[in-house]
Amino acid sequence: MNQLKGKRVAVLVEKLYEDLELWYPVLRLREAGCEVKIVGPKAGETYSSKHGYPAQADVSAAEVSARDFDAVVVPGGYSPDHMRRCQPMVDLVTEAVRSGKVVAAICHGPWMLCSTKSIQGRRLTGFFAIRHDVENAGAFWEDASCVRDGNLVTSRTPDDLPAFMTGLFEAMAEGSSR
Repeated sequence: MNQLKGKRVAVLVEKLYEDLELWYPVLRLREAGCEVKIVGPKAGETYSSKHGYPAQADVSAAEVSARDFDAVVVPGGYSPDHMRRCQPMVDLVTEAVRSGKVVAAICHGPWMLCSTKSIQGRRLTGFFAIRHDVENAGAFWEDASCVRDGNLVTSRTPDDLPAFMTGLFEAMAEGSSR
């Protein structure tokens, strides 16, 4: 994990995020030596998870750009539906995908990838209920614990977090760019 020391990662937050899909990556990335910023619509705002656990945004999406990070993580739960209502959050993810930054999305997180209009012809997975959204955005759906297509890393549910983190760490170590 030494190759990840000093890497900068944005983990997105909005209300109703899935607890494990935010905190497991945050803690694992910090453990690997990454500088992690929790990015939300408003800096300093506290967002509650599906189960009531709070997460405070370090910075707002409007204050940062993809150039500030080596990777962006999009947790699931119902938060991606709220994230995509915030144009600066969509812009951050769009810029990250298009510039070849590592972008990892789990569960409903690929909804944000659909909103970028940048996934045509790419391979993705996610929670089964968003399959048609992903396909309608032009991506190819795979039912697997982790699907990696260049700089994109996607997984289905909290049960897939170990595979998701392995895919994310590998992509970051390679400095994946499409």
